[in-house]
Amino acid sequence: MKAKLTFDLNDQDDRKAHLRCIKSTDMAIVLFEVQYNLVKTLYDDGDSTFNLGIEATITRIREYMEENGIVIDDLIN
Repeated sequence: MKAKLTFDLNDQDDRKAHLRCIKSTDMAIVLFEVQYNLVKTLYDDGDSTFNLGIEATITRIREYMEENGIVIDDLIN
């Protein structure tokens, strides 16, 4: 199976669509880092309130991804 995408790079909307396509892997990598590694880098052993806020934020990001059908493992692996 093959798929071809064609863009008219003289058209602003097509240029944006093209850019989204070519940057999709970069976006998936960033989302992977946010979902799996951000908590580790921000965690503060001495501030449980801060940690709860970080965990709530990451949970909400995961919910947004789930609501939009974004499964990082499908995109990265």
